[in-house]
Amino acid sequence: MTQDRIGSKELPLTQEYLAQMLGVHRSTVIRVARLLQNDGVIRRARGRLTVVNRVKLEKASCECYGAVNRHYERILRLAEAQRVMNVKAAGKHKRKN
Repeated sequence: MTQDRIGSKELPLTQEYLAQMLGVHRSTVIRVARLLQNDGVIRRARGRLTVVNRVKLEKASCECYGAVNRHYERILRLAEAQRVMNVKAAGKHKRKN
């Protein structure tokens, strides 16, 4: 999801920050990141994680990525629809005055 939002393969994320985001121990992040790196999915460097193979990464994330992404996109559509309604309402209010 982070890669989707910043539009880069290189993510400025520390292992400590990932652990906090995911609610796991840092040692778990290190272990899983090592496995993903050995499988050619990511590349790790101090304070940085690079996505090497996006398709493999999505497959490794089970159905979680798809479910969260669909929910996020739905929320964004709802927020955009609300913004448009607010703009229209503000325009009608200005014309009345």
